[in-house]
Amino acid sequence: MALLLHGALAYSLYMSPDALVEDIAHLLEVWVAGWSGCRGYELRQEGRFPAALRADKTGDWEYFAHDPSDEEFAALADKTAESPNRILTVLTNDVQRYKYLAEQRGLTVTSASQTMMIVDMETQDSEDPWLPDDDLELVTSESNGVHHAVVHSGEQVAASGRVYVVNGTAVFDKIVTEPDFQRRGLGTFIMKALAAQAFSHDVENGLLLASLDGQKLYSHLGWDVVCHVLMMSSGSEGSDLSGA
Repeated sequence: MALLLHGALAYSLYMSPDALVEDIAHLLEVWVAGWSGCRGYELRQEGRFPAALRADKTGDWEYFAHDPSDEEFAALADKTAESPNRILTVLTNDVQRYKYLAEQRGLTVTSASQTMMIVDMETQDSEDPWLPDDDLELVTSESNGVHHAVVHSGEQVAASGRVYVVNGTAVFDKIVTEPDFQRRGLGTFIMKALAAQAFSHDVENGLLLASLDGQKLYSHLGWDVVCHVLMMSSGSEGSDLSGA
């Protein structure tokens, strides 16, 4: 991760949410660094774009870009097409353009419903939240800079999530409420529990990728949409980065 943390990330320590949104390419690098930190992925650069080795899922590379030019997209698409397990993820607000370019390069769009979202952490509660039910228990932990929050109901995991702080930005990942425990406020609880842990660092912004369902929760908590997220591959991999 040092390649990103000591390169493009270094120049904008503690940027405000508005300033970050002005530079989505940089925002993408912040998110990739945090997301990879959450999952322990190896990082490298592919030209000017970040890439992560998804060792625990596909065993292959995922490439990330914000509004690449036609030539850049073609080069990334060709790298992606070398293996059905490779994924190309594009952040954009011109969804139709990249759907068209993907079709031209023989890639299939596997997800087009996710969004990148951002929040000013000053608007988030810094105190540990209270669980909504007495039969639930929160367990928090930290390992290699990754903060975990897990809600247990007896021996069952009811909800979980993790957060990793990158130069003043808290990157939230794998926010999951198990089916038997949904509609009990546990998604909100996990986000608040993770925010409380993130405040052990000097944080200014929060960042995540949200599924269609997650967007409703995060909007309710004050998060704003930055842009759309398109995932594509020559196979069928890569349906959801927010929890997968």
